[in-house]
Amino acid sequence: MSEHRRKPSQPEGGGGRAAARRAAQQRPGRGAGPARDVPTASHSGPYAEPPGPGGRAGARRSAPRGSGGRGRGAGGAGRGAGRPDKRLINYPRSDRDGWKRFLPSWKLVCGTALGFFALITAGAGIGIASVNKPDPNKAAQAQNNVFYWADGTQMVATGGSMNRQIVPIDKIPKSMQNAVISAENESFETDKGVDPMGIARAVWNMAKGGSTQGGSTITQQYVKNTYLDSNQTLKRKVTELFISIKLGVSEEKDTILAGYLNTAYYGRDAYGIQAAARAYFGKDCKDLTPSESAFLASVLKGPNLYNPDGGIGSAATPEKNTQRAKERWAWVLDREVAVGRMQKSERAQFTEFPKIIDSEQARSLSGQTGYLVETAKQYVMKVTNSTADEMARGGYQIKTTFQKPKVDALVKAVEETRNDFLDEKARPEYDTFVQFGAASVDVKTGAIVALYGGPGMDKKYFSNNANTVGVPVGSTWKPYVLAAAMEYGTQNSNGQGISADSKYNANDLTVINNRDGKPLRDASGKPFKQKNESTYPYGYVTLNEAMEKSINVPFAQLVFDVGHNKVREVAASTGILKDSMNPNNDASFALGTSTPSAIRMADSYATFAASGTHHEPFSVTSVEKDGKELPGFGAPKEQRAMDNSIADNVTKVLENVIDNGTGTKVRKLGFTRPAAGKTGTTDQNKSAWFVGYTPELSTSVALFRTDPNSADKKLISMNGVGGVDSIHGGDIPAAIWTEYMKEALKGTPVKDFPEADKIGVTADASGAPSPSPSFSPSPSPSMPSPSASSSPPVSPSPSKGGKPTCKPWELYCIPDPSGGNTNGGNTNGGPGGGSTGSPSATPSGKPGRPGGTSWGTSMGTSG
Repeated sequence: MSEHRRKPSQPEGGGGRAAARRAAQQRPGRGAGPARDVPTASHSGPYAEPPGPGGRAGARRSAPRGSGGRGRGAGGAGRGAGRPDKRLINYPRSDRDGWKRFLPSWKLVCGTALGFFALITAGAGIGIASVNKPDPNKAAQAQNNVFYWADGTQMVATGGSMNRQIVPIDKIPKSMQNAVISAENESFETDKGVDPMGIARAVWNMAKGGSTQGGSTITQQYVKNTYLDSNQTLKRKVTELFISIKLGVSEEKDTILAGYLNTAYYGRDAYGIQAAARAYFGKDCKDLTPSESAFLASVLKGPNLYNPDGGIGSAATPEKNTQRAKERWAWVLDREVAVGRMQKSERAQFTEFPKIIDSEQARSLSGQTGYLVETAKQYVMKVTNSTADEMARGGYQIKTTFQKPKVDALVKAVEETRNDFLDEKARPEYDTFVQFGAASVDVKTGAIVALYGGPGMDKKYFSNNANTVGVPVGSTWKPYVLAAAMEYGTQNSNGQGISADSKYNANDLTVINNRDGKPLRDASGKPFKQKNESTYPYGYVTLNEAMEKSINVPFAQLVFDVGHNKVREVAASTGILKDSMNPNNDASFALGTSTPSAIRMADSYATFAASGTHHEPFSVTSVEKDGKELPGFGAPKEQRAMDNSIADNVTKVLENVIDNGTGTKVRKLGFTRPAAGKTGTTDQNKSAWFVGYTPELSTSVALFRTDPNSADKKLISMNGVGGVDSIHGGDIPAAIWTEYMKEALKGTPVKDFPEADKIGVTADASGAPSPSPSFSPSPSPSMPSPSASSSPPVSPSPSKGGKPTCKPWELYCIPDPSGGNTNGGNTNGGPGGGSTGSPSATPSGKPGRPGGTSWGTSMGTSG
């Protein structure tokens, strides 16, 4: 047979062409969409693959290729292959499965970082270009703080008198430049004007809601000094940052340093180095010595805490500030040596703190003005959460609560009594260092209407005695013990409040029991016995009589029966600050070893006068800053401290003190209005108080003795002051209170206290006899009777020269119509915790009551 008629050999299992056709038809059918890497076969196409060598073998060889194409085709379809992603940013990524879709590619990461950097750079560039450089000449326009009386008339304008005087860098001594750079910013000459770590701290503090921190470089401080908006906001911080960066790259370092020194605040109303040199040393800045320069660099740390004159707040006393300033001064000098800006040999020459001249600022705030301004400043700082340095920048218009007529009346009452009572030349060992402090508060609002802080800052007395701490209040604390007993009751009342008719043992040297009924122990382990000021055997007396005569023993026991913390709660509810309270649970706590200020005592007693409604004391009614009124001023909201019936019953008891007890000097001096009050005298006669009130006004007067220039400010005994054996609250303080209140309330309608409801149960102390007349009955507190005294109260009679023959503070003086005084002896056994303080006592010619003062750690007070 011819060759062309021969049939080709057929592969096993189905033949060559048929197998090829079947294999070709399977590939596109089994893939998902056209297979990119497997061409579609056609038996008739010109590029058809020639058949394999055998049928079944060819099919097997074709099957893996089809399978491989099928796998890749399926995977590509799962990832969306073939669908172009038209998004500008392929995120989440369309070419990945599961969590990998959210994993950014390196291109995306790099692109984002580059874009963010470009955005920040552009923003910073725009910010830096848009801010202006500081102008120290504009900042030199120092502003006043203007203070106004309650009636709107101007009291005083502070600041502004020491306006900045711009001086060039060549007029600022190199010693001052070195001191400031060493202390504030040793890298100043090489840094770029900003401190990244300082900025991070400030941002972190703001994020936490804490106080912001200023820039730590001299450049940043310079910017801060010239930035007129004082609001501590993120916007301000960013703006200051941009200005600092701009200055750091565009200004000479000498220009920045001069700008900083010419705009900084140094205290004493001095802005700028020239004003500071004049304020502290009375010379031009070019004449400053290295020691004086180191001092001024020290003050820049914070004038309120480093100005030796003292500042605002309990931590800024003249003593504490002076100590801080000396330590900082020495540190600055040592720091100059450490950073190579002073030789050791030069440093060794400066061993004495530089001598500072008297403050012109203090001289401008004469009399009570300085104390009034300080009190108002403290209140503004408290409400606005501002610092003393911010206040010193000026721009505040402050309307106070102080009433000039009342301030003048209080000053007159204090100074007339001082001049009549003290003679420092004749009795220097006794009459020096005697201090007076007083405050008067409006009962209805808590507004401080008057205060007496001392002889005046212009006389180098910078401590405000009206707001001082550390002077024990004596028996003026006893009303809080009584009020707590009326509210909470005692261990003998089954939880019910007790009345002032409850009886307690009042005998001298009575053993005091604790809450478990066991005797207290003294330092030697023996039972503790409370001492009165008198050895008179009172027996059991009512709490009303114990308050009237200011007997110590009943209240020393009552505080344990009530509980010390209950008394603290009552005192705190009336406005007494807890940090001024004696923290010990001893007997002396009831007798007045706590040390509130005169302002706080007057405000606290106003709570009793207002039938239990408490108003926080305040001294400012409105404030404007740069023409805008600041929020948060005005009368604080009233708070209910105690039930009105309790407060009114305390008032009833304290009325009896004035009418029949240790406060009768008030009546003797002709004060006829309804009044309530309490006397107080402390251990060793170191302080004497009188705190009293009418329905309109509450006033406290404190008398104590301390050396204002001493380091520890220890209280000194007043025994012998004024030529008398001892001073008591019913003497000088009561006389000042009376003279002031008569003038302050002149023309005000007379108003009675609310009638006191009958409250509480009669819960006598353990061992009290069954109800019977008291050994020493007291007149009814609601019906005071002058007949309780052997002679009626008399007002001082004028002498031939127009002055009374009896001094206002002489309790036992009987006026002599002929112009002389008739004075007699005294009795040590009379009722009254040492003396009655009433005209019935035998005259002695001494304003202090006879008898020894309380002694020991828990006996220190008496009325």
